[in-house]
Amino acid sequence: MIQQSNMIRVLIADDHAIMRQGLAALLEQEPDITVVAKASNGQEALTMFRQYQPDVTLMDVRIAQMDGVEAITALCTEFEAARIVVFTAYDGDEHIYRGLRAGGKSYLLKDTEPDELFLAIRTVVSGKKYIPSAVGAKLAARIDNAQLSDRELQVIRSIVTGKCNHEISQFLHISESTVKFHINNILGKLGVSDRTQAAISALKRGIVSL
Repeated sequence: MIQQSNMIRVLIADDHAIMRQGLAALLEQEPDITVVAKASNGQEALTMFRQYQPDVTLMDVRIAQMDGVEAITALCTEFEAARIVVFTAYDGDEHIYRGLRAGGKSYLLKDTEPDELFLAIRTVVSGKKYIPSAVGAKLAARIDNAQLSDRELQVIRSIVTGKCNHEISQFLHISESTVKFHINNILGKLGVSDRTQAAISALKRGIVSL
């Protein structure tokens, strides 16, 4: 029997009750893993982390009240030794980049096989990172691709919210010709041919969110 002091203590942070309960039941089947707390939003995750000091935290990148990346950043700022496994349904290269840059030690998708989840948890506890090959490939693509400037990010966010060029020019206090210039740059960087495709690509990759 594994001694209590050798158990891996896990905090689950996910805003879906079924996911929290299902994950907890799955993890508790492992002899060396125990779930010490379940948080339903980012702020609750911070509070529970302070209270329970888990060995590993499973955190979704999209979670209620506080964005998961914000929660990861806050945790890693307050607790340098925090070991966080990003566990999410979002596989966009920007989601991956932001989650790992914030301090995540691993990035897993929710269709991951249980054995790989267990392996990731044990690897992270040992002080190492665990990046699946598919995730690593998307991260490499994100680093290689041309990135949108701050102004281009403002423009694509406006496009996603449904603003036309005239509305974007008024909102950002720039001329319509400048808006068109930025949109052309955005299309080129995202590798798409029109603003609708640009919006879809930006949302799918996690560059912007609704």
